[in-house]
Order: sequence, then C-alpha cells, then structure tokens
Amino acid sequence: MSRLNKELSLLQGVGLLATSLLGSGVFIVPAAAAAIAGEASLWAWPLLTLLVLPVALTFAGLGQKFPHAGGAPALIGRAFGLSMERSVALLFLAVIPVGLPAALKMTSGFWHALYDLSPGEDMTIQLLTLGLMLILGQRPARASGQIQTAIAVAIIATVASFWWFGDLPVSDQPVLPTTDLNWLAVPPALALMFWCFVGLEAFTHLGEEFKNARRDFPLALMLGVLLAGGVYWACSVAVVSFGTFGDQQANGASLPNLVGQLWGEQWLWLAALIGYLACFASINIYLQGFARLLWSLADEGKLPAALAQRNRQGVPARAFNLVVLACAVCALIGWWWGLSIEELMRYANGNFILVYLLSMAAGCVLLTGVFRIVALVATLLCGLVLLMLGAQMLYALGILFVFLLIGRFSGLRQTSAAR
Repeated sequence: MSRLNKELSLLQGVGLLATSLLGSGVFIVPAAAAAIAGEASLWAWPLLTLLVLPVALTFAGLGQKFPHAGGAPALIGRAFGLSMERSVALLFLAVIPVGLPAALKMTSGFWHALYDLSPGEDMTIQLLTLGLMLILGQRPARASGQIQTAIAVAIIATVASFWWFGDLPVSDQPVLPTTDLNWLAVPPALALMFWCFVGLEAFTHLGEEFKNARRDFPLALMLGVLLAGGVYWACSVAVVSFGTFGDQQANGASLPNLVGQLWGEQWLWLAALIGYLACFASINIYLQGFARLLWSLADEGKLPAALAQRNRQGVPARAFNLVVLACAVCALIGWWWGLSIEELMRYANGNFILVYLLSMAAGCVLLTGVFRIVALVATLLCGLVLLMLGAQMLYALGILFVFLLIGRFSGLRQTSAAR
C-alpha cells in the first residue's frame, strides 16, 4: 500500500522524467560535447541512449516490482542490507554539494545573454530560483507533473524550431558523418554527456505516487528516455551545423546564439526564459526526489521522526525545506570558491554513476528472467562509464567507503552495547 498520494498519470510521469533528463543539459551539454569530440558527438548521443536503455529497463523492472519512495537506496538496501542502504542514501545526498550548484549556475547562465550580471546578481537569481521551488514543493507531485509537462513541450518545440528555421539537415553537414572523426574523443565526451541521463534514480522516488505504478511507471521511464535521447541528438545536430560551440563561454551561450541566428535578436528573452525553465524543471525533480528519500528513511525510523511529517497536501514538506536549505548553502559555497560548471558536473556524475552501478547490481539480485540479464548488461555498462570519469570517480568511491566505514563502526558499537 502506498504511503503517499497516488496522483501521477502516465503523461505526467513522462513529462516529469523528460524535463528531468532534458532540463539542465539540453541547451549546454550538446555544445560542451561538440567542443570535446566535434562531429563525432553526433554519433555519441545515439550511442549513449542505447547504453542507457538497459539501465532504464532495470529501473523499470525494479520500480514496477518494488515501488518505494526511498528510490534507489531502498532498492539497493533490499538487495544488500540496511548498511548499504544508508550508505547509498548518504552517497545520493552527497550530490547536493556538487550537482545542484552546477545546475543552479546554469539557470542564471541563460540570463547573461541579455544582461551583464555581476556575481552577486548571478547568485541572487539562483537563490530566487530555489525560493520558487520551495513554494512549488509544498504542492502535491501532480502540480509539478503538470508544470513540467508544459516545460517539456516548450523544450521540444524549441529544438524543433531549430530544424524548421535552420532548414536542417544542411547539405554540407550530415547528421551522422562518417569521415574525419575523432573517435578517441568520444569516451571523455560520453563521461560528460552522462550528466544528461541522470534523473532516472530520482524518478524512482516517485514510484509510490503513480495511479497505476505497475503499468505506468515502466512506460514513463522508457518513453522519457527515448524522447530525451532524440531531443538531445536533434539539438546536437543544430549546434554542430551552426557552430555554436567552443570554449566555456561559447558553450554556455549556445542557446542564445542559435536563437539569435535563427529567430532573430528580438527573441533572445524567450530563449533565456525557456533555458531557465528547463533547468528549473530538472532541479525541481531532484529536490523532490531528495526530499522523498529523507522522508522515507525517517518514516521507517532510520532518520529523526521530525522529517517524516507531511503537510496538509500530503507532501513531505519538512524534508523538502531541509533539502532546499542545504542546496542554498552549497550554492553559496560553490559561488564563493568560483568552481566551474564542468568541474562540478564531473564530480556529481561520479556519485550518480556509482548509484546506478549499485542499483543495477541490485537488479541482478532482485529481478528474474530477462530483466536479470538486462540488469547484468547494465551493471557492466555502468562500470565502464565510471572508469571513463578517471580521477573524478575517486570522489564518489571515497565518499561511499567513508559512509560504509562509519556504518560498520556504528553497527559494532550497537552490538557491544546490546551485550
């Protein structure tokens, strides 16, 4: 029996996942990937989508069989024990210091095309964005689903307009080129591009809130992944065709530059708004997922009971407020230290990929039949992507080791006290 309101439909689920996957990356990462791999990045997007499909199928099988607001940590705990569940939950929450500041920096970045913002004004936009999410987070998941479905439509329409007004594909730029490609640059590009497909594990936290979880949850996952993969590739074709990529500043301004070329300079404000809303949607679902993780752990007695309180709308508002506060503090620290978006993304990817790897391993234990075979393939793929991160993966592995060590010593003390 679900502990939360069962209100999400299939369409709202697809909208939530699509905007989660597209939001903070669709108008920046294609340019960053093109800067690394050039025209080879046009092959990297279909390849990455194919690599992610076994991961999505495994999450679909796990979410269908074990819908739980605790999401990936709860699934991993079911397979490998309470100590691993707590450690992975903390590993997932450790994304907040690096991942959310990166996404928030993107929200303010779109407005730089219109205004010469000072660092203080940049930070103000980020904090106001969190304030809007704080208001939305007091409403049921259905409200976020409706808003984010509308944002997903706006994103898809924007990318479609690039093809329409740009008369793509152009004759001198094939959509899948076959000559003079730098294939050696594809692995590092894939390691960065994986950022665009993090969100699957956050989506699992909403499994309890579908009206028909067994039918709609796996469908929403698969449709959301395929839709996002297609939109990323289509956007990448536009970026490469019109050359709106290069250094960090050029990559950040990729969307305004495309709009300026194809729509006209008078529409730059609309481009900034759409880019902002895309990032808003992605961050929102992560905050929702983090809050439900904290709430679930508290509801099961694994965290202080105060975090298990829900508001009149049936939403874990206290846990959500705590997540927003933590995000604001981390954003301020990142702003003070002057960390770049790409650096923050790579460190966050290490946490996400490690959570994915352990979730896929849990699928090998918990699932049967074809789903178990798919989970095994997904485990190998996640391990390969983790290796592509190089030194950045040590951040995630180190954090997990520390949390497991703390859990081990805590368990030993409790056992000694019981004796």
